Amino acid sequence: MGSRVLTVAALTVTASVLVTGPTALADPNAINPIAGLNGTFGLPQLHGRAQAVAQVTGMSSPNMTQNVNMIGTDLGIMWDNGRGEVLTAFGDTAGVGVPNLLQGSLWSWRSNAIVRSNDRNLADGMNFDSVVKDAVGQTKEVVPSPKIPFVEISRIPTAGVAVGDTQYLNLMSVKNWGPAGTWDTNFSGLAASTDNGENWAALPETHRPSAGGDRNFQQSAYLKDNGYVYQYGTPPGRSTLGHVARVREADITRLGEYEYWTGKDWKKGDPAAAAPIVDGVGELSVAYNAAVGQYLMMTTDNANSIVLRRSSSPVGPWSPPEVLVDTREISSIYAPYIHPFSTGRDLYFLATVFQNYNVLLLRATL
Repeated sequence: MGSRVLTVAALTVTASVLVTGPTALADPNAINPIAGLNGTFGLPQLHGRAQAVAQVTGMSSPNMTQNVNMIGTDLGIMWDNGRGEVLTAFGDTAGVGVPNLLQGSLWSWRSNAIVRSNDRNLADGMNFDSVVKDAVGQTKEVVPSPKIPFVEISRIPTAGVAVGDTQYLNLMSVKNWGPAGTWDTNFSGLAASTDNGENWAALPETHRPSAGGDRNFQQSAYLKDNGYVYQYGTPPGRSTLGHVARVREADITRLGEYEYWTGKDWKKGDPAAAAPIVDGVGELSVAYNAAVGQYLMMTTDNANSIVLRRSSSPVGPWSPPEVLVDTREISSIYAPYIHPFSTGRDLYFLATVFQNYNVLLLRATL
């Protein structure tokens, strides 16, 4: 399978696909995930706070995801499934097959994909144990999308969380891609799985339209803390404002039960009451680290560097950003997501390099 994928994929590379610059950080259609042909060779050598540990997707990954037709993908949203296993949701995934010409891409696209991992020894990489596959053994699009421009071009996961025996995935319905780092959405909402991510059902009653206060929760991050699920939200795109809401775990599908942090207290049922808690952020990831006794927030800043903020509370105030990966070393990296099995002062996280459109595992010391 792998050699056939490589041969066919190489044949489909055209000049338009090969023109992939570091600023092309929104529309995923003009990508080339073929190692070498896209100008990337091996892991990036970083000289700041973070180091690249291993590639986790694509042809250069020990996971050999090309064997399930995941040649390129992005994001890498992780959460503990409540049974000591990490589920990871990826976004737009490039493979070989019927091309999505309406998207302007010669690749076959899936808007989302799920893998599972029991790997706790992250010092040498993140190994996958299983992949959610379709009937022919390829990576499955678990929440379908029509992929029609200005209707819904993709349904992309932005956060995941386990509540009891149910897995919840928050996804944004992308209406269209804009200039670098910008896009518009129709809504965001939940899908649920009761079989550990194998099958998912969308929950229309949880849709937040991309208007009013709900527009501030089109992209999300989840944190479980003291019986609540905290939802950190931003408008679509990067370099935006972050907000926070919370809900009792049992009420995660009931939008009317969410409380919104006003900057002083919680207000129930009114997303427009949510005050910004942080600015200049892209995709968010939030976790509590017991070793340092702090809540950690990872994101990209306005310069597209990966940064870390800290707080003693889930709502902030958040510290000034600490640069972990400087954009001047690798300008097309984005979407840092904290690995749930990070322990002590070792902070492991996934991030995507747009130039080769695949996901890396990185490590920094707190």
